[in-house]
Amino acid sequence: GEGEEARAASVARALLRRYGVVFRRLLDNEPRTLPWWQLVRALRRMEARGDVRGGRFVAGVSGEQFALPEAVGLVRRIRRKAPSGRPLPISAADPLNLTGILTPGPRVAKSTRSRVVYRDGVPVAAHEGGAFVQLAEYEGAVANQVERAARIGSLPPALRSYMGRKRRAAATGPKHT
Repeated sequence: GEGEEARAASVARALLRRYGVVFRRLLDNEPRTLPWWQLVRALRRMEARGDVRGGRFVAGVSGEQFALPEAVGLVRRIRRKAPSGRPLPISAADPLNLTGILTPGPRVAKSTRSRVVYRDGVPVAAHEGGAFVQLAEYEGAVANQVERAARIGSLPPALRSYMGRKRRAAATGPKHT
């Protein structure tokens, strides 16, 4: 009915805002959502109105893909950008943890206590269940950087000061008078 269509359109918009590009395998990362057939109908209607673009945006992904117009330009710029080789750690609970969805290999379970380290868009390592796990090959010269980035206590400099303040506030607790 009309309510189902509105809900599907709402969920599709939320997924597009979260990922920029939406395709069926992303639903593996979204366990409590609508079935793909409902979302794809909403996405096709959005494409017909010109709100989203249909096409092949992510290599290695079969089936229909839909993207926000601004995401298409961003994907193209990223594709042309030279690799930096710098390890980038994220929380395994982050929606960007797409290990086993966009990449071959095992999934890294969604957990705030685990991290995934990406290097030029490829997951290369994880810190999961207290253990370091190598997910891909990388040269020995960056091994220390990757392993340090995988450890829970290692945060990117941009987050270090923010998280430090938050942790101190949590450690001292509320003041009682």
